[in-house]
This record gives sequence, structure tokens and C-alpha cells, in this order.
Amino acid sequence: MSKILVVAEHDGAKLNPSTLKCVSCAAKVPEATVDVLVLATDSSAVASQAAAIAGVASVIAVDNPANAEGIAAILAPQVAKLAAEYTHVFGPSTTFGKDLMPRVAALLGVGQVSDVMAVEGPHRFRRPVYAGNAVLTLDVPAADKVVATVRVASFEAAATGGSAAVTKVDPAVALPTHTRFVSRSGAATDRPDLQSASRVVAGGRALGSADGFNLIYSLADKLGAAVGASRAAVDAGYVPNDLQVGQTGKIIAPELYIGIGISGAIQHMTGIKDARTIVAINKDSEAPIFEAADIGLVGDLFAIVPELEKQLG
Repeated sequence: MSKILVVAEHDGAKLNPSTLKCVSCAAKVPEATVDVLVLATDSSAVASQAAAIAGVASVIAVDNPANAEGIAAILAPQVAKLAAEYTHVFGPSTTFGKDLMPRVAALLGVGQVSDVMAVEGPHRFRRPVYAGNAVLTLDVPAADKVVATVRVASFEAAATGGSAAVTKVDPAVALPTHTRFVSRSGAATDRPDLQSASRVVAGGRALGSADGFNLIYSLADKLGAAVGASRAAVDAGYVPNDLQVGQTGKIIAPELYIGIGISGAIQHMTGIKDARTIVAINKDSEAPIFEAADIGLVGDLFAIVPELEKQLG
């Protein structure tokens, strides 16, 4: 029987949807019991949300002032210590998980399985390689603990309605002092998180400038959507790199993806191929993105987008 520990991603007050997708992945492991680990300064709010996830057997909560900023070097020893009783440790393949889980694997002396997109058995998984152009099936040695990141774009969020028990514990492990929090900076926004948003509006180099990207922001706000960008737009300096979608950016799977002025290079398409509905707006009717689009509009984005926004009221 498998016993799986899912490391929760959160902001101290709200559980990130990536955690619900990790639970969905864990539930596909045969005969699995799934627990969620919440590491925080005050875990009460997040632990309650985790306890409500359907399929979660229990929630383990660790309160420690050192967990305030979610530094991977601080969290990893706690995860590794608590993982002793588990056969599997899962985390999301987000910035948080990609930073944390390799450290956990190293502390446990095992290799990490990255970007799990399908579960075929307790120790057999599938993951994309070569920018998603091929899928690799791999087997983890049966004697090894499985440490993996879950490709959240490949799984639906687990339902809510559960009522798992919450247990507060103290891992009693020495925490490193070589890494410390200095500062955090970032643009303040009320828009949804790009990796978990149900709607995403993304722009490409055709916007022409940072000012041109205001069209994207305005439409996104009208739709209650997150904002994304192609690598070309990021490299041109129109937007910060945390908005980049694609092989070297964020992998997303929204219900609705609107790509505006994006040609659809394979690296970008890797990041959006799991979107439920893809809408493309581009003046080039031969743009590769139209091959994957469910709805395509050929024309001048500077005319189409304002008109689209106008029709939305």
C-alpha cells in the first residue's frame, strides 16, 4: 500500500490550486493514502482548506516562524524528516515545487521524478521530454522512496467537501542558517495567478511595445483573466519574465487561453497545449498557432481586441 505526502503550496492564507492537482495525481496511485503537509508560521487557515479536499486522509501542520517566506533550504529538511513514514512525496511542478523538491530528494538520497503527467503504477510514471514532443515512461526502483513534481497542467483539481483531521507536529530538525530572506519585490496585481488561472490572455511581440501590452491588460481585466506573454515579448522587454508561457516559462492549462499577436512557436505551444479552449488572434493566417486553435481570428489585433472588449460590455 502506498502512503503519499503532498507538500502544500500556499501564500500563508490561501491554498494554491496546484495542491489540489497534486492530490488528484496522488489519488491515481493504486491503493494510496494521501496526506497533505502544510508548512507555515500559522497553518490554521491553510490547513483547514487542505482538510476540505476530497480524498485527503489527514493534514499535517507545522508552525514555525522560520517558514514565513517559504525558503526551500528551510522547508526541505522539515519535509525530508516527515517523509520517513511515506512511500511517496509529491509537490507541484511550479516555481515553488521546482525549488523545493530537488532539495528534498537530495536529503533523502534519491533521484527526483520531474513533471509527472500520468501515473501507471506505484513506481511507474509518464513525463514529457523534448519540449513535450515525446513522452517518457519511467520506473522508480521499488526500494526507493518516490520524490516527484506533478505537472499540474495534466490534472484536474481535486474536489472539495472532505473533512480530514488536522494534526500539528514539530519535526524537531535542525534548520540551516546559510540561507536567509532579504527582500521580495514584484508588481502588485489583483489578477489571478498565471499557473492556476481558469482564463489567460497572452500577448506576443506583435504588440510592439510595453505600452501596446495595455491592450492585453485591459482585456484580461474585463475577463477576470491572468496575463501571459510569449518569450519574444519578454525578450523585447514588454513585460517581466514571470509572465512568460512556454517551454522555458510557465506551463498552463486554463479553461480559456487567448493568444494575441503570438505566432505559435513550438516552445510556446508546449506551455499551452493542455488548455481546454485556445483562441488565436493574428494577422498572419499562416501562423502556426492556428493549427492548435479552436477559434481563430485573422486580422489586425489593434482593431480586433478593442472591438472584442467593447462587445464584452
